[in-house]
Amino acid sequence: MSNTLRALSVLLAYPTEGLREAVADIGSVLVDEGLVSARERADLWPLLAELRNDDLYDLQERYVELFDRSRSLTLNLFEHVHGESRDRGQAMVDLAALYERGGLTMTANELPDYLPLLLEYASTRPIGEARQLLADIAPIVAALRGRLADRGSVYAGVFGALLVLSGSANAEPVELAEPRDIDADWAEDPVAFGPEAAPGCSSDRTMSRIRAARRDARSEETNHV
Repeated sequence: MSNTLRALSVLLAYPTEGLREAVADIGSVLVDEGLVSARERADLWPLLAELRNDDLYDLQERYVELFDRSRSLTLNLFEHVHGESRDRGQAMVDLAALYERGGLTMTANELPDYLPLLLEYASTRPIGEARQLLADIAPIVAALRGRLADRGSVYAGVFGALLVLSGSANAEPVELAEPRDIDADWAEDPVAFGPEAAPGCSSDRTMSRIRAARRDARSEETNHV
């Protein structure tokens, strides 16, 4: 499951030229590892096609509009259930401690409940543990998939694939916190996950691992010829 989770993590990252260059490898990983069925892959291909073919500025603008400009679709999962209460702070402390015990080092500008980061961590765990992590967040994932589908967003396919991988394809969506537009302070000082992010951010790290996995697979095929 590791490469599939890394691929899905990268698909939820801020679009960059590096992500565009990794699209072919991401598609190959999803097919080769075989954990995402043809039905779920069919829901992912439109996103891969947009990432490969659309103007990068347009991709970035759509991404920001979806995931950064409104809290209703934020990829910071705990905000959907805890808002800005103390409960969210403690939940993030606990999750950061889990990452540390598992050997995942976060960069300074990463929040523990950022979904692509959680997926990267899950990709390093045994399959049973990874599935349990996905099952734990399945109600939030189901709710976000519904909101994205209502908007006709190609990103809904990523969330559908995550539900299948969790073994919770029919998870009951959690009642998300009432969506509201972000305030001016939140907009002026966002957490950077795009080109401005510090070197070594999780999406860059994960794309490197995907490319390495594909190189290893090609090397094995050559050795068996």
